[in-house]
Amino acid sequence: MTTVFIISAPSGSGKSTLVSRLLATDPDLRFSVSYTTRNRRGNEVAGESYVYISRDEFVRRIAANEFLEHAEVFGNFYGTHRGVLDQARGEGKDLILDIDVQGARQLKERIPEAVSIFILAPSRDILEQRLRSRSEDSEEVIQRRLREAAKEIRNYRQYDYILVNHQVEESVSILSAIVRAERVRRGRMEDRIRPILDSFGPC
Repeated sequence: MTTVFIISAPSGSGKSTLVSRLLATDPDLRFSVSYTTRNRRGNEVAGESYVYISRDEFVRRIAANEFLEHAEVFGNFYGTHRGVLDQARGEGKDLILDIDVQGARQLKERIPEAVSIFILAPSRDILEQRLRSRSEDSEEVIQRRLREAAKEIRNYRQYDYILVNHQVEESVSILSAIVRAERVRRGRMEDRIRPILDSFGPC
């Protein structure tokens, strides 16, 4: 049974670093590469960071119901293609999605059993410091991201877990523990329990 893990966070909270470290240590996780209409940045690799398509192509795929979720963020579309879940199921792996609050809400409606995790920087000041240290954004963009972060954080109650990212190693350990714990929940273990019970014969 494939467990879907949704991870959201305001920009600059360290989400990408934590997800990357988690994937490096857990071979039973598959990462969902999102589709987007935004331009490629810096060292991003097409097909690994995102699948980059035109706005017209994205709209066509929405009309064809190809996405499990999609959202428009800062003027660009982002979405999760249905095929990634089928691929994870075929491989017998769990799926991890790096998506925003809008997308997380849509996905939970479609897959209620999905596990949602919200990652936070310890404070607004630290979040701003992290955004500035990336040296990627203009002052206008930084202020916009901080305003958006305030809105996103107010949706924390829709998530199953909250992780405050004080220190990377500790946060990766917590994230890994959440994944391991969810894998052994009774509801996800039913298929494995039945053969064990059957091996004892009739009671």
